[in-house]
Amino acid sequence: MAAKVEVVLKNVAETVGEGPHWDDKTQSLLSVDIMSNDVHKWTPETNEKSKIHLNDFVSLVVPSEKNDYIIGLGKSLARLDWNTQKVTVLHEFDQNVSTRFNDGKCDASGRLYAGTMGLEKAPCVLEHECGTLYSYGVDGTIQSHETKVTISNGLAWTQDNKTMYYIDSTPRKVYVYDFDLASGNMSNRRTLINFPDYEPAETMGLPDGMTIDTQDKIWVACYSAGRVIRFDPETAKILQVVKIDALKTTSCCFGGKNLDELYVTSAKAGYTEEEFRTKDPLAGSVFKVSGLGVKGYPAYPFRG
Repeated sequence: MAAKVEVVLKNVAETVGEGPHWDDKTQSLLSVDIMSNDVHKWTPETNEKSKIHLNDFVSLVVPSEKNDYIIGLGKSLARLDWNTQKVTVLHEFDQNVSTRFNDGKCDASGRLYAGTMGLEKAPCVLEHECGTLYSYGVDGTIQSHETKVTISNGLAWTQDNKTMYYIDSTPRKVYVYDFDLASGNMSNRRTLINFPDYEPAETMGLPDGMTIDTQDKIWVACYSAGRVIRFDPETAKILQVVKIDALKTTSCCFGGKNLDELYVTSAKAGYTEEEFRTKDPLAGSVFKVSGLGVKGYPAYPFRG
């Protein structure tokens, strides 16, 4: 059965649609529009849509066990109460450096991993190697795991929690680490997938957001290539390519009642109005891919 791709939220993001997160508890899809400073929530069952506008770039949104959300807000991590829209900053990172948070996710213990990147002058035009991958523990413990990161991006863990995957978009690499869940330590970094090895470049783009399925295969959104690629981490071979009708594909997550639908976000930033109309009219939309024959796991909430 061929996968079916449909637009579920047309042009919902004005700038960079990112960070899709399926909230299993509320059966809703969370996402952000980074440069518009907006967090979006959509419940497919009722088609109810809501949005909260904030006062800085918002780059990630993860539910917490306290029924609020952890967000990346500029270079801070903060709590967001959806009902009151109250924001409580937890910690500001990267003092004296012009950065912002990008992608973030929780591991199985409920510890949040989130990385920073330099502020962009234009899409993908930024100072290199000034970002850091951090973790923020349930008790507020902060660890730094990677430095000299350019565009901190996709994160995923295998089901046994012994392996972690992480993307830095600009060198176009997916890295793999040995992972220790108890301490949160990442070690023995190797390059798992080097995008330049899979030329031509225009068919691959930049590796952006990422998710993992129940077979421990990774799905990588390919920015500027309009596709999501499923890779086998054992062999680094391409298993499946899903074409998305928006070139600037940014990230993906599994969702839906059975976690067998792949939700894909995309960006509109960087286009003139004419380029948007003529070249990429669905830019900024959220897509749903069904009929893939695989499913994901429920995403972990922040446990603090």
